[in-house]
Amino acid sequence: MTTRRPPPAVQGPQRLTAPSVAALRPVLAAVVGAGLLVAAVSTWAQTERSSRPAAKPPRAAKAVAPPPVPAASPATRCPEDEAPEGTPLTTGGADAPRTDLKAMLEEALRRSDAVGAATLLAQAAELDVEEARAAVRPTVSLNLNAGVVASRQSGLPDASGGQARASVVASAPLYDGGRIGEITAWRRHLAEAARQGQLTAREQVALQTVSLAFERYRYRLQSQVYRQYSQKMACLVEALETIVARDRGRQSELVQARKTQAQAELLRQQATSSLRQTEARLRRFVGDGLPPSEGLGGLMIAVPALSEALAAAEAAPEIAQLRAQAEAQDSLTRVVAAGNKPQLNWVVSGSKAGGAGSPANLSAGVALTIPLFTPGITEATEASRKRAEAARLQAADLANERRARVAEVHEQATASFDRARRTAEVLRDSDRVRASTLMQWQQLGRRSLFDVMGAEADHYNLRVAQVNALVDGQQAVALLASLAGGVQRTVD
Repeated sequence: MTTRRPPPAVQGPQRLTAPSVAALRPVLAAVVGAGLLVAAVSTWAQTERSSRPAAKPPRAAKAVAPPPVPAASPATRCPEDEAPEGTPLTTGGADAPRTDLKAMLEEALRRSDAVGAATLLAQAAELDVEEARAAVRPTVSLNLNAGVVASRQSGLPDASGGQARASVVASAPLYDGGRIGEITAWRRHLAEAARQGQLTAREQVALQTVSLAFERYRYRLQSQVYRQYSQKMACLVEALETIVARDRGRQSELVQARKTQAQAELLRQQATSSLRQTEARLRRFVGDGLPPSEGLGGLMIAVPALSEALAAAEAAPEIAQLRAQAEAQDSLTRVVAAGNKPQLNWVVSGSKAGGAGSPANLSAGVALTIPLFTPGITEATEASRKRAEAARLQAADLANERRARVAEVHEQATASFDRARRTAEVLRDSDRVRASTLMQWQQLGRRSLFDVMGAEADHYNLRVAQVNALVDGQQAVALLASLAGGVQRTVD
């Protein structure tokens, strides 16, 4: 009978160890990648005692070791991102932001030299109208003369010596061919043009102030988003520093995360610098007392109907100003023509002399002036008529340009708000994608660090795009209101 020799003592462990290590190799790679060195040792010991396939070591490890710590656990302790301010696109808004914006507009209009100059010109034009109206009233003048006279008349003694004379003359027009009335109408149309110019100056200052206020709001939100992006990358760097302390082979991932953090911080610094520059320009209009910019996301987000905007643009101050200038030129044409018609005035005068001769006179009557020949009157009339027609064509051209501009800006505003809404929908999916990517990288090892950073960068870029779309839409609505001459009314 042949006796079977027992296997050498060292062969048993070799046969058991070799297949066990081969089966554990993928598991050990995942566990080491997740930073679970202690759990890996426990798993190897459990597999050594078990004859089951390699699928059981994770269950044995869970039974023996504490719950595994995610490789990037410091990132999970980061605070959640703040909700982007002003992104809900709802009409209306809080009273405080609207009051602050209204106060800024009033202060800008009060401080503006351009508005002050336009106001003075409008007041001066009104005084010109009153001057023209006063031309129909009687005028009274006092004339004083002093000198030496000598007179000789037959039958009368000679008179010579010093003499002083005082005379009073009163006169008023009876008929002037409508010249005074046309001058008054000319001045009245010029006053209306000056008033419309004042409104235009106010609209320009108001539009610049509102646009800068929203631009300031844009960069403040961008700075907030980039700050949160930098904080998220800082948490990721902190997690990778813990991992690299255990696994030096992942040093390149730490370098990449630090580079991305530096880029996020650079973007934040750029947004902060743009914010300071915008505030410097805004202080030129409203002074140093800048109100807070929070809450502006709920203002000027209602796009008016295109038909309403077009109708309002027809009455814009710039167009009304050109039309008033055309009417003024028409009146001036009639003034020039009336200057070639007969002029009839009544005149009363009296004089008294003291000294040599001492005569006294009193007269009353009418004075008729009939122009017989005035060179250039025809050319002056035709030139004035052509200027009136030119102003009317300018008004029509501006009206056509304004209608096209209103349609363009209306489309920009609608598209911007639509883009903001669509970006908000994409943001919800982006938030879920980045959360899943981070979890898969932290706990399952199924994603690379580049996937995580790509998802984070895509998410924050979408947030910045949403901010830009929102503010672009608000600025377009402000411009739309300005084209119709109603920025301040829209804020009110």
